[in-house]
Amino acid sequence: MTALHALRVVIMTLSRIEYIHSRDFIHRDIKPDNFLMGLGKKGNLVYIIDFGLAKKYRCSRTHAHIPYRENKNLTGTARYASVNTHLGIEQSRRDDIESLGYVLMYFNRGTLPWQGLKAATKRQKYDKISEKKMSTPVEELCAGYPGRFSEAFAAYLKYCKCLGFEEQPDYSHLRQLFRNLFHRQGFTYDYVFDWNLLKTAKRMQPSQVQQIAQQRMTIEQ
Repeated sequence: MTALHALRVVIMTLSRIEYIHSRDFIHRDIKPDNFLMGLGKKGNLVYIIDFGLAKKYRCSRTHAHIPYRENKNLTGTARYASVNTHLGIEQSRRDDIESLGYVLMYFNRGTLPWQGLKAATKRQKYDKISEKKMSTPVEELCAGYPGRFSEAFAAYLKYCKCLGFEEQPDYSHLRQLFRNLFHRQGFTYDYVFDWNLLKTAKRMQPSQVQQIAQQRMTIEQ
């Protein structure tokens, strides 16, 4: 996924996760397989699916937060789980947000430093993933992005790791990180992905297709 598309996706997915949290639930299994693009006229929208591991994190009436607990089993997908989840700490909103950060790193890199680790048991593999995840600097994770992109995604991950257990993430602040980057790079937030253009291209003249392709290559550089 290109940097431009990653920016579009993170802004939309942050809004989806914020909505889930506003309904008093956390997803607890944020991963690429649980994001889908819409069909037809909604082909530019991101959807979150699979709420089988979702959990209510606060009372709908009083907004009383679930208590902090330790020694919890890992719930979700180890590859994208937050560090605190690996440490056996009860999940809260901060963990969904951190998991999204790892998903974005995966979209950019195509792989993560803790993929492919071998171990005799699942528990040992989880421990290896946890150790690698905690020892990999945020800057190294973001190294695949050019300049300001790397800075924005590093700021995102560092923010996630500083959140308290009951603290509400500042979703607007996080979205603004990437919106500011959009403006600085001169991007146009047209909600158009390359796969949307493939359908449109079939109805266009070759010269028009070439012109659009050149424009998009220019803003990606």
